[in-house]
Amino acid sequence: MALASVSSAHLAFGLHALLDNADFSIEAGERVALIGRNGCGKSTLARILAGEDDLDDGLVVRDSGMRVARVAQEPEFESGNTVFEAVAAGLAVEVAQIERYEQLSAALASAHDTRPLLEQLHELQVELEASGAWSVRSRIERVIDRLGLEPRALLSTLSGGTRKRVALARALVSEPDLLLLDEPTNHLDLSSITWLEDLLLGYAGAIIVITHDRRFLDRIATRVVELDRGRLLSYPGNYASYQRFKNEQLATERTVAEKFDKVLAQEEVWIRQGVEARRTRNQGRVLRLEALRRERAARRERSGQVRLDISAGERSGKLVAELIGVSKSFGANTVVRDFSTTIVRGDKIGVIGNNGVGKTTLLRLILGELAPDTGTVRLGSGLQIAYFDQMRRALDDDATLADTISPGSEWIEIGERRTHVISYLGDFLFPPERARAPVSSLSGGERNRLLLARLFARPANVLVLDEPTNDLDIDTLELLEALLQEYAGTLFLVTHDRDFLDNVVTQTIVAEGDGRWVEYAGGYDDWMLQSGRTARSREETAPLREPAPARRQLERAAPEPGSTRLSWRQQRELEGLPARIAALEQEQRLLHQRLADPALYRGEESGEDVRNAKTRAENIEVELLECLTRWEDLESRSS
Repeated sequence: MALASVSSAHLAFGLHALLDNADFSIEAGERVALIGRNGCGKSTLARILAGEDDLDDGLVVRDSGMRVARVAQEPEFESGNTVFEAVAAGLAVEVAQIERYEQLSAALASAHDTRPLLEQLHELQVELEASGAWSVRSRIERVIDRLGLEPRALLSTLSGGTRKRVALARALVSEPDLLLLDEPTNHLDLSSITWLEDLLLGYAGAIIVITHDRRFLDRIATRVVELDRGRLLSYPGNYASYQRFKNEQLATERTVAEKFDKVLAQEEVWIRQGVEARRTRNQGRVLRLEALRRERAARRERSGQVRLDISAGERSGKLVAELIGVSKSFGANTVVRDFSTTIVRGDKIGVIGNNGVGKTTLLRLILGELAPDTGTVRLGSGLQIAYFDQMRRALDDDATLADTISPGSEWIEIGERRTHVISYLGDFLFPPERARAPVSSLSGGERNRLLLARLFARPANVLVLDEPTNDLDIDTLELLEALLQEYAGTLFLVTHDRDFLDNVVTQTIVAEGDGRWVEYAGGYDDWMLQSGRTARSREETAPLREPAPARRQLERAAPEPGSTRLSWRQQRELEGLPARIAALEQEQRLLHQRLADPALYRGEESGEDVRNAKTRAENIEVELLECLTRWEDLESRSS
């Protein structure tokens, strides 16, 4: 039996219905990912399932006695509360029962007629034992400890990521049968996102999660439900499975729509025939045409896509920044320790680290906005820097959308193209009637779109993007990825979206504790592979003592201090490694496809073919590791 369901649901705000005769249900133990465009009604549906909002029409059914907890996109708390008090609010009913029990117990001591009070105490004690309320304090402490929170800390002193943990603790402490999570990965760092994935994978209740983090969805979802043009469409499996099903469905939908439009066009031609044809026409056919017209008018097209474009402005010099032995401390806290790097035009750099580790400080040092305590920073020439701020401080809530993009003018220039501000806002899915609306009327996703529009309206050859993926829907994320891949300038990207890092950056700078920052080639997965291999290598070789002859041989072979320049042969080897790695990966993909093909296992010689394919797959894995190790070594020596 379903824990909760909506049937024949209708809900409308403005011109289009958010829910249009929609049906949805969730079973115990399911982990459902709810996805869709920004503003399509996902958060509204979550509030309806939690009993916080109502439908215009339709039926909502919840299992009797079911506990529901919802973690909002931007959680709100009582000002001045501690973490313990905020988490205890998730057990408000149980806490109120205990307070009522204590009040009755106190009144019992001075009462003349104790019988009514004793009856109330007995009934209340039965309720407390049934709900397990006597263990409230231990439950709160257990959840706080599990989530790594400090119970006495004031909420006003916490970061956004820690406040998100507090909101999650408040929801979990009530042990809900249905947990609703709205953008739970916003403001969380990579280690916290991995921790949350593990927590949800082990959670016994049902979960509905609204998020645009594709890696997160791939790992935790057992079903994907898409809210599209007022309809709720269900797809089994994780996000990768959804993509396959959705592409097939859209192709079918386009074919049906094209056939429908062709029939409608033919009927429109027929109805416009001459006087004689109109006198003898079939009335049934006329009625059919009217029905076709009504059906076409009612058909809602898919929302348009954001059109992104950015001008790299004047080319900067080849050198963007060079740091040599840079260190920076704040009191006893060393944020950057003896860091050196060279950044050239066209580099796309991801900065990875937990919240509070100093990512912003490092970027300010690189861009010359903050002076180092020790070391030198040399900046290149002709730098035009543009910032995307995750806190959206550049947006004025009282300004209109048009004034935010182009204050004092109705036109903007992007590269060599001159565009009216209304048309430019339309590229970011803001209709003309909203151009004069205040920024305060926008949702979180719409604010991010507006900030991107403002950022891209100005030429820049250095982009600094701080959490640009928060609140953006998946379609816009993929378009932003494509734009940044083609961007000719230099990019600094701070994000906890692992797929976004893998698809955009060419190298990463990673915080490894105690102020140490280390550079790695590639994106998130490359960093995980290289750092994991390095850690394993240290563990394996640390206990071993190298024989003296071998050590002397290595010492003789080692380059003299300062002679880290690659030889001509090594330089050619480094240039050829990316193509070699790509060829191996392509061969690996083809082998995996072959091994997954049932036809390989049929026939008399199938056993030998399977063994050969598996052996080659294992050899490729070894060769890939060797190539990546060699690439990392040569890259570090050349830089």
